[in-house]
Amino acid sequence: MSSEATTAATTATAAPTTSPAAAPEPPPHGLGVSLKATDIAAKTEGTFPYAADLWAEGLLWAAILRSPHPHARITSIDTSEALKMPGVHAVVTHEDVPGDAAHGRRVADRPVFASDVVRHHGEPIAAVAADHPDTARMAAAAVIVEYEVLDPVTDPEQAFAAEPLHPDGNLIRHIPLRYGDPDAVGEILVEGLYRIGRQDPAPIGAEAGLAVPRPDGGVELYVASTDPHTDRDLAAACYGLTPDQVKVVVTGVPGATADREDPGFQLPLGLLALKTGCPVKLTATREESFLGHAHRHPTLLRYRHHADADGRLVKVEAQILLDGGAYADASSESLAAAVAFACGPYVVPHAFIEGWAVRTNNPPSGHVRGEGAMQVCAAYEAQMDKLAAKLDLDPAELRLRNVMATGDILPTGQTVTCPAPVAELLRSVRDYPLPPLPKDTPEEEWLLPGGLEGAGEPGAIRRGVGYALGMVHMLGAEGTDEVSTATVKVEGGVATVICAAVDTGQGFPTLARQIVQETLGVDEVHVASVDTDQPPSGPACHSRHTWVSGGAVERAAKMVRTQLLQPLAAKFGMSAELLQVADGKITSYDGVLSTTVMEAMDGKELWATAQCRPHPTEPLDETGQGDAFVGLAFAAIRAVVDVDVELGAVRVVELAVAQDVGRVLNPAQLAARIEAGVTQGVGTALTENLRTPRGLVRHPDLTGYALPTSLDTPDIRIVKLVEERDVVAPFGAKAASAVPVVTSPAAVAAAVRAATGRPVNRLPIRPQAAVASPNS
Repeated sequence: MSSEATTAATTATAAPTTSPAAAPEPPPHGLGVSLKATDIAAKTEGTFPYAADLWAEGLLWAAILRSPHPHARITSIDTSEALKMPGVHAVVTHEDVPGDAAHGRRVADRPVFASDVVRHHGEPIAAVAADHPDTARMAAAAVIVEYEVLDPVTDPEQAFAAEPLHPDGNLIRHIPLRYGDPDAVGEILVEGLYRIGRQDPAPIGAEAGLAVPRPDGGVELYVASTDPHTDRDLAAACYGLTPDQVKVVVTGVPGATADREDPGFQLPLGLLALKTGCPVKLTATREESFLGHAHRHPTLLRYRHHADADGRLVKVEAQILLDGGAYADASSESLAAAVAFACGPYVVPHAFIEGWAVRTNNPPSGHVRGEGAMQVCAAYEAQMDKLAAKLDLDPAELRLRNVMATGDILPTGQTVTCPAPVAELLRSVRDYPLPPLPKDTPEEEWLLPGGLEGAGEPGAIRRGVGYALGMVHMLGAEGTDEVSTATVKVEGGVATVICAAVDTGQGFPTLARQIVQETLGVDEVHVASVDTDQPPSGPACHSRHTWVSGGAVERAAKMVRTQLLQPLAAKFGMSAELLQVADGKITSYDGVLSTTVMEAMDGKELWATAQCRPHPTEPLDETGQGDAFVGLAFAAIRAVVDVDVELGAVRVVELAVAQDVGRVLNPAQLAARIEAGVTQGVGTALTENLRTPRGLVRHPDLTGYALPTSLDTPDIRIVKLVEERDVVAPFGAKAASAVPVVTSPAAVAAAVRAATGRPVNRLPIRPQAAVASPNS
């Protein structure tokens, strides 16, 4: 504290106690402020009710028997020994599924229980309900399954020629993107082969849920769903019921990056509840969680970049192969994003991209934040570094010569109509001061790669600086009908929002409160819990709920505002548009009218229901062309790393982030989302790799799977948030959390390349790839 500040503070302390107290500031509310979430205290104190905390009278416990093989033919299933065990109430297999035997959010190709063929390690075979969790697990282990073990197809390149693993074949989708002149060439040519590993979403809480049978023959599912209406419809089809006989109630969701989008955990629950007539609970072990939910697509990428002598891109050629695992899940959508964004946020006159997604006997791949876009970002940014090195240009300068802007055209033929301040983002992180070198710090205080007790020597440490630019699309793509419905009610000065938008950590309830506060001037706003009795709002992904559900809440609130203001405007002979609502007061532009919202309500209940549906998109055609995306978001990240070039250990010192956010709706919440996304990207870059030799998941636990901890998290500097509002988005806001996940792994890899002189063509970065080149 400066001396002036100290003097002022002392003077303030010595002021007479008889001075009149200043009026307390009203609590901040509305858009643009850091409004706290209502559940923040419960989550920090450990009292928040997650799905694993559920209970019901007469509860039974469920356990699932899973395949120990990645590929096998089932010759027999014997449940008799399990049924004989005391305390066992039911055992269900594929024979007990009364409705559709297969399910899938996008393609119904995944069986509830394997019947004739097992296609991946951990696939469900049977489920048991018993009066104690240990009894249920022992009974599941007592189910005798005879297998004829088959050779698994685990190399996605071999899937093209292998025997079909599924009746739908091994090819999930092929996209041959053609844009420009195939004969175009550049003076400079660089090539690369890149591999991205399998990342697990690793939720804080493993999957859990409760199924309760209803007197009408239906069932209620209390689960951590991210898309309750789709889950309801899948469950109803599986159980042979109508959708109105199944109710999904969303319980506490501890994050969602694919793990909450697999109905495979909840479908057996309902079957057991319907068969036993009792509530049934399932709490997955960490091993079951790893085996059961979807992971990020492992990807093989081959690239060839053409540029002229000044470093301007001429043509990009690429082959992208996604390993979809045993079932289709989100592979088609992930491939579309990978192919469309294969050139990155750069102007490329000619692009020829071949993309494939295939089935293998590896664990299923699905929706994980930034799917498709993250994998290609790591590859195209490595190519840009190669070009810069070959042309002897600064990596940031090379990128600035090629960056995209509003009005440019994607290789899909779609014009970028949204704000695209890519150059501004890159300049912001480039010009941000670099962190100091540790040379002036006592050696015993150095934070060496490998930790304080690491075996490295300070003399082997080299610092590297790298850049990456990333992009993601917002909302669903390729013709997805994006729609959400919301109801806003106001009574007695208290507003209630009813919207089936699930909060997966993105803070939608807080945003909904802010929207209503901003629009109606009502401070107390409650957001109802989510279930399928409400109209659908779609899945919680691609920042949908900020845009679509937030837009629906805003429209409903504006309709209520009109109901509130029109009688007053008519009474004073003016237009309702001339009245302002703020801080609980209604005033006219000329000051003639001034009243409170409570007085204007006069005991009335006002409510309105509205929908938000963004402009439509279209599927990519047979040459990869089409207006497939509603909007785009961009980020630039500069990474600074220290590398022990003898041991190959890497420490990320700092990540400087500049992001295109459209509009800041909640500063604290936005910063938290960016920091979380960057941290997830650091895990992708350095540690997270779910190994599956010959299709078997190795070390399905949080000891063998290395998540980044607080000690691995670098300094994250949010150096610039560009608020150039997207005019077609409600409030003008853009996606916040996916684009740093996409960009940070590529930035870390670029910095390691700069430190070591090695190509770094695989994520996560292995120690042998971080050992310095002899000529560097």
